[in-house]
Amino acid sequence: MAINATDAGGSNIPVIEAGTYPARCIQIVHIGTIEDEYKGKKMTPNKVRLAWELPTELYEFDEAKGPEPRIISKEYTLSLGDKANLRKDLDAWRGKPFTEIELKGFDVSTIIGAPCQLSIANGVGVSSGKPYAKVSAVAKLMKGIKVADQVLESVIFMYDLEPNELLKAFESVPTYVQDKIVTTPEWAALGIERPIDKNAQPASEGTTPKDEVSEAVAAAEADEDKPPF
Repeated sequence: MAINATDAGGSNIPVIEAGTYPARCIQIVHIGTIEDEYKGKKMTPNKVRLAWELPTELYEFDEAKGPEPRIISKEYTLSLGDKANLRKDLDAWRGKPFTEIELKGFDVSTIIGAPCQLSIANGVGVSSGKPYAKVSAVAKLMKGIKVADQVLESVIFMYDLEPNELLKAFESVPTYVQDKIVTTPEWAALGIERPIDKNAQPASEGTTPKDEVSEAVAAAEADEDKPPF
């Protein structure tokens, strides 16, 4: 199994402040091929979404669960081309560029659980006028910096999962991401109906963690001279 290669709030939950944060990748979602438009030109990019938990940014979304890490995500075109944003962020995250062999088919799903350092910027939506937070850069952890053990459950959604695993992963991602997935030809090729979302998550990022919290797992810190994936 492989995946080869923003965040406007509608609630009272505060926007994540601009700054640099230790983070850990907890979600990798292969959205698939979607219709898009850039500078008036229609495009059909193949998209993937990465999401990170921020262990230093806790919020009590559910009184019964107590404070949990905030989540922030970023969508990429699933490409490792010279100008691709995914390649730029992965190069910085790894702390070294890809080799020619790696570029022939890097499995993005291997990033799950990997620690990193995120730069987060703030902005205001042009049409909504609402503040939001976005990932402006991803980098390898600075020497001496540690990331706390993972709290939220890892999720990998890709189309070659077994049906039961695929549907479980599908139901674990936010509703607005599901809305994109079901429009893709990759989803259509599965020949299955969209399951009813009994625990729909809000469409705004950073407003709620995943519904289930797993036991904390040991941090997988990379050697200084070795990329984390």
